[in-house]
Amino acid sequence: MNPGLLIGGIAAGVVVLGAVGSTVGAYTLFNKVIPRQDGVKVNMDEMADMQKWEEYKKGIAPRKEYLLAQPTEHVTIKTDDGLTLHGDFFYAENSRKIAILFHGYTSSAMSSASFASYLHKQGISCLLVDNRAHGQSEGQYIGFGVLDRYDCLEWIEYVNARFGTDTQILLYGVSMGGSTVLMAAGMEDCPDNVKLVIADCAFTSPEDVFTHILKRDYKMAKFPVMNINNMICRKKAGYGFGDCTTLDAVQTARCPILFIHGKEDTFVPTWMSEKNFEACKTEKALLMVENAGHGASYYENSSLYESKTGEFLDKYFK
Repeated sequence: MNPGLLIGGIAAGVVVLGAVGSTVGAYTLFNKVIPRQDGVKVNMDEMADMQKWEEYKKGIAPRKEYLLAQPTEHVTIKTDDGLTLHGDFFYAENSRKIAILFHGYTSSAMSSASFASYLHKQGISCLLVDNRAHGQSEGQYIGFGVLDRYDCLEWIEYVNARFGTDTQILLYGVSMGGSTVLMAAGMEDCPDNVKLVIADCAFTSPEDVFTHILKRDYKMAKFPVMNINNMICRKKAGYGFGDCTTLDAVQTARCPILFIHGKEDTFVPTWMSEKNFEACKTEKALLMVENAGHGASYYENSSLYESKTGEFLDKYFK
């Protein structure tokens, strides 16, 4: 047999097996990550070691109790694609300032309760929402900010229709929620009464964070798994992983932005907030919190977190 033909046949077989493996990997990744994940809980090891987390709980519990003791109303909106989204409004008396808070992946509205309690004590009403395909909100597929940015504008429209456009709005989000508020702030039709954005450990795009996880956890390259996965997501969920990036959004945002990131974050690398900060064209600041893992900056150093956010509130949210 011709050795060249043999080698060529083996190479072709390897290519076929590789393509099959990549396709299986892409479908596995999609099914594990993009459909609604009600059975999945946040991996606390991504946020901090368990000993730290036990310490964090001591501060979280009283903050949540405070917030739940405030006047509240359950509210809903309807999205353009027909989903009912749910949220809880915690009213601050006589306030013309409202914060809309967005949680992270596989979490829910009340995960924002700790920082919301701080904002409420500053006289700011807080609307904590369940993202699409999370909590009580409807939806089959998670939007990773790309779809959620439109939902964010719907929540802003709800606030403005109910309370008037003279209401000042703060957008706050952690992780996927952080990316959501950055993407929404960069949209052309983001209302002018959105006065401030605070984005904690936001990723630059779904594509970037998935590529990072592929390499970190599975030692796999971006190509071709992400290309196949992207096609699957576009067909089933209606969006592509690169359809919107925060790096583009922050260049067109008109309101001041405070970027926050824990220096020990291994899930969303710190370079993502650093790149967002560099690309931002409006008033901005960057807070890097020592010893904080993913989404844990507020729990790790509450006084520093409140001090820096308080500066922004005093300056831009009067």
